[in-house]
Amino acid sequence: MTVDFAGARWFKSTKSGSKDCVEVAFVGAQVGIRDSKHIERGHLTFPASAWGAFSSAIARGDFDLR
Repeated sequence: MTVDFAGARWFKSTKSGSKDCVEVAFVGAQVGIRDSKHIERGHLTFPASAWGAFSSAIARGDFDLR
């Protein structure tokens, strides 16, 4: 199944300010991820459940290098 992100609203982290960074869009049960510097390169799509698991792992510090 292909999800159309053409009309999606893309979000940056509020901590990014005006800098280029990763953007996220939610369409149904799918999440799109793209580089705001190169939106012409398209986006990656993940199930919302996978994005939720990834976000939770970040919040827990699972990927901290310290």
